[in-house]
Amino acid sequence: MQLEIRPDPAEVGRARRWARSRLAGSGIGVDEPLAETLILLVSELVTNAVVHTGRPAVLRLCLPVPVAEATPSATVRVEVADSSSRAPVPRCAADDATGGRGLALVDCLADRWGWNPDGAGKSIWCELDRCSGPRRSAAMAYGGGLAAYEDLAFEAV
Repeated sequence: MQLEIRPDPAEVGRARRWARSRLAGSGIGVDEPLAETLILLVSELVTNAVVHTGRPAVLRLCLPVPVAEATPSATVRVEVADSSSRAPVPRCAADDATGGRGLALVDCLADRWGWNPDGAGKSIWCELDRCSGPRRSAAMAYGGGLAAYEDLAFEAV
């Protein structure tokens, strides 16, 4: 399944809502840590495409078919194709920078990620493995838990 993304920052929220709405048919509960992480990764990859290319992009989401309780493993893949051939490069953002952490988050939260040339552009992808063991949620990626974020305000979109 895929979603066409316009080069507009408002598209990031639309991409998150679209991805969340697709979870129901996959057997992944919207309140699972996997779902939280998936939505964050969608947000980061779409943001990178919109901000760094200023051109349309395509979000592709490969979700598992519903799995039985006895076999709760599957792989979820997020892919964003854009028309820029420039390779993605993770940055070291300064402590006071308001951006520059997207690929670091992807690297930290995804089980695998990478990029491939795609026509005149590229596709950046990441994969999450759904397994029966506990998964580190997006909130725990930097600093070990919600306590690290207690002074921040979050807005649900």
